[in-house]
Amino acid sequence: MILNTNILLGAVAGDIIGSTYEFNNVKTKDFNLYPENSKFTDDTVMTIAVADALLKNKDFSENLWNFGRKYFHGRGYGGKFKNWLLNTDRKPYQSYGKGSVMRVSPVGFYAKNRDELFQKAVETCAPTHDCPESYNAAKYISLAIFMAKSGRDKKEIGDILDQKFPEYMIKQSLDEIRDYYVFDVSAEGTAPYSVKAFLESTDYEDAIRNAISIGGDSDTLGIITGAIAMAYYKEMPQEIADFVIQKLPEEFIEIMVEFDSKYNR
Repeated sequence: MILNTNILLGAVAGDIIGSTYEFNNVKTKDFNLYPENSKFTDDTVMTIAVADALLKNKDFSENLWNFGRKYFHGRGYGGKFKNWLLNTDRKPYQSYGKGSVMRVSPVGFYAKNRDELFQKAVETCAPTHDCPESYNAAKYISLAIFMAKSGRDKKEIGDILDQKFPEYMIKQSLDEIRDYYVFDVSAEGTAPYSVKAFLESTDYEDAIRNAISIGGDSDTLGIITGAIAMAYYKEMPQEIADFVIQKLPEEFIEIMVEFDSKYNR
């Protein structure tokens, strides 16, 4: 199946490749892209749930809950989110965690303008991560994707993000970041490093290698960086696409293909 230009596959591939290294950080760009035990995690499940909601005008809270319960076991959900999935009231719990940014990437491809972009980014957070820190990080990542898909060059993307979100500015290089970066559960401790991994990349594969090489929560760094990189580079190596597709349920592939046909513009 030839899907190496599918916009959502760019995100999902980063999650699957990063899944093996989440608790086994490599701190180098020289690692195996194709471990047999790689799998899609909660990051992919929630990204597909957001994409499906955008495609079919569904309620975000209900769709996140339904997909999370359907693909529940062995996907690595955080404790608070797992409790949210196990309850029927679906009350938000003001999380500032990275769940807000791991699932927001479809918004960057969906939105037609910046107002819609920021509105939908917040709406994807609100069912669980209803706090300013999460809203801000989701806007930041969705804007990065929005600009990347629109043909802005990397310097411009970096400059605009730094101007609009100065609190996320990172002056160190990736080589310096590798020395100190550790697992961070927060959105603000994840989002800017994902952007940095993209900005220092030369192509899609290099972006994924950058993201995973700094350590930390590799699958979330991978899914965010992968989404931005796909928006910018427009394709990934077919070998990566083939490896990732075999790890996904048919339902996910169908949603990804439909989303791509409508919003890959």
